[in-house]
Amino acid sequence: MSRKDIADYALIGDCETAALINRQGTLEWLCFPRFDSEACCTALLGDEENGCWKIDVAGATGETSRRYRGDTLILETEIACETGRVRLIDFMPIRGEAPDVVRIVECLEGEAEVTSQLLLRFDYGRINPLVYEKGEKRAVAISGPDGVSLNFDVGIEFADRRFTSQFTITEGERRSLVLTWFPSHEKVPDRVDPIRALRDTEDFWADWLEEVEYHGEYRDTVVRSLITLKALIHRPTGGIIAAPTSSLPENPGGVRNWDYRYCWLRDATFTLLALTSMGMKQEAKAWIDWLRRATGGDPIHLQPFYTVTGDHRALEWTADWLSGFNGAQPVRFGNGAEIQLQLDVYGEVVDALYQAIEQGISDSPETLALIGMLADCLEKEWQKPDAGIWEIRSNPLHHTYSKVMCWAAFDRAAAAFRDHDEERCRRYRDLAREVAEEVLEKGFDKELNAFVYAFGSKKMDAAALRIPLVGFLPPDDPRVVGTVEAIERELKHGPLVRRYAGDIEDGLEGDEGAFVAASFWLADVYCMQGRKDDARAIFEGLLDRANDLGLLSEELALDSTRQLGNFPQGLSHLSLVGTAYRLMNGHGEDRPAQSE
Repeated sequence: MSRKDIADYALIGDCETAALINRQGTLEWLCFPRFDSEACCTALLGDEENGCWKIDVAGATGETSRRYRGDTLILETEIACETGRVRLIDFMPIRGEAPDVVRIVECLEGEAEVTSQLLLRFDYGRINPLVYEKGEKRAVAISGPDGVSLNFDVGIEFADRRFTSQFTITEGERRSLVLTWFPSHEKVPDRVDPIRALRDTEDFWADWLEEVEYHGEYRDTVVRSLITLKALIHRPTGGIIAAPTSSLPENPGGVRNWDYRYCWLRDATFTLLALTSMGMKQEAKAWIDWLRRATGGDPIHLQPFYTVTGDHRALEWTADWLSGFNGAQPVRFGNGAEIQLQLDVYGEVVDALYQAIEQGISDSPETLALIGMLADCLEKEWQKPDAGIWEIRSNPLHHTYSKVMCWAAFDRAAAAFRDHDEERCRRYRDLAREVAEEVLEKGFDKELNAFVYAFGSKKMDAAALRIPLVGFLPPDDPRVVGTVEAIERELKHGPLVRRYAGDIEDGLEGDEGAFVAASFWLADVYCMQGRKDDARAIFEGLLDRANDLGLLSEELALDSTRQLGNFPQGLSHLSLVGTAYRLMNGHGEDRPAQSE
């Protein structure tokens, strides 16, 4: 079996779930009905018998090209064959009655013999559906709670646990194949009109793009990132997933394989600032509303991530029947980080809520009350060691960046209560000062002239680049300058930045690549320090590492052009948008200190 490349995949979605399609037009990943539902096509993490949808053109020459249709999430793949040329149009209509995958085959030149093979395997590639209704061009199958309806313009045969359609198409003709999911206990949904759905989907993206306010350089790249981010926002709830995939390895063939189909709180302010700076106010409000619902409760306690509906539990388990992406095992679903103490998320959530108040997105008394509850909870927790921003699975430490974000939480809480409760404002300001003193005393190594990974450590951490971005210190402070220089020496490789040195004990085997978001953070700091040419060099170097459709994964290999980790990664694209905005608008700080 040929080796897979993460960069070979394209994303389609309906803003509630998503699918990945490779360069040859094979759909290898699909979860119904939500991003975090069980997959019914899981070949991405195994082989075709774990579920996929292949479109084969007889006599294909290997000459293929692909693109998104304008500023949409409609994928067009052109396949040349010995007798002609075919275009495959793939998309998911914005959901009405039920979620659909629509595949339209067009003949552009000559003629072509086409074969569609759909292998549905529910429960992450393990269970075959039972076909209980079959017509010439229609079929219905069920597997436990899941039902699927197939409505094709061509005949459907079912044998050897696969749905097969074979047809000849000539220049100017097209055929449509529609897959629809429904709860198996409900009636089969009405057939969607594929051509009308195509027009409606194109109109949806055109109408949405009118809200976007970005007219600077790198427009095509920024807009593609925004479309990708929009695709990762769960429309009913406003929750934003980190990525639509699970267990794509951070180290080829290794064990660093995680499920990212959840909403991480530490991305809260990154997300809010990116959305609001681009005019996406509705999405920003929906995100803050989701944040308030997910984190609300008494007693209040933050975990690193939640499901798109705000559920707390996503227990981690392994699927032993899947061979993994290029053999990378274990294949994990759920995520054990849900039980970790990660103190930095308090700072990100409080900061996001504060920024939402300042921008008039969510200025209700409930938002202020939630800020106070979170700050009060953190007052009891901030002196504890934690798993840190990188979610280490070894012993907890006093991570420097975690303490910086504790400072940010108290700082923003003090600012939020400044005009409402003088006593609470003063208490939070005193707590911020206490935390800051500890960070400056224990998190800064005078010999290295840099902020370090954890108190007492001699190792560098790319998260320290966030120190000027959150306003803890100004970008020209000698301690920040020294930290940047140390990161350049220890973690920078061309335009790429690793999260931390490989000899840090994080409880896992193997190394990893460069972290895309951290690379953009360095560009941000350069920009703030007036090093705009250096910032632009990193930015453009990262753009060169995106795939042909402008999509970025979580990490990038240091020794090749390989993309690593889950794909496409929301934080990578959020960071791209933020750096582009900074390059266009100057050097200002993201979130300067507010309470002083």
